[in-house]
Amino acid sequence: MPRLEILPEKQRIMMENYPCPEFEDTPWKPLLKPLSQSRVALVSTAGLHLRGDRPFATARGGDTSYREIPSESSPSDIIQSHTSIGFDRTTSFRDINISFPIDRLKELKDNHQIGSLSKNYYSFMGALSDVSSLIEESGPEVAIKLLQDEVDVVLLVPT
Repeated sequence: MPRLEILPEKQRIMMENYPCPEFEDTPWKPLLKPLSQSRVALVSTAGLHLRGDRPFATARGGDTSYREIPSESSPSDIIQSHTSIGFDRTTSFRDINISFPIDRLKELKDNHQIGSLSKNYYSFMGALSDVSSLIEESGPEVAIKLLQDEVDVVLLVPT
């Protein structure tokens, strides 16, 4: 993300007034078993999806839907449709692991540092101006899928 003072005035004002929801509590749950026995999932806000999947909409306000990315996907099959003047996607184009560490999680599993990988990973689009439907609909849908997949740990990777 660039420094606020170098953004165009309109973008800077938007960022300074960006809505940020506040919550009364934290949905924290302690880990009940060692990581070496835990099932791990990956959730990103990089607007990633498989080639051939419907791209994220970039219309005003953003797209609060999500895309499932099978954990066994090849990094070369994952693309990013989220764009923003707030970040440079060049490094992610060169190595998707910069914003979606799919290979690193496979290495951790292969080295027995984590127990297993979830069936699917999930990607949302970041830079949303209205997160209400994400909080009320798509977020809970993904949470249910993660619970059904018996995931113990979710690595949240913001972009």
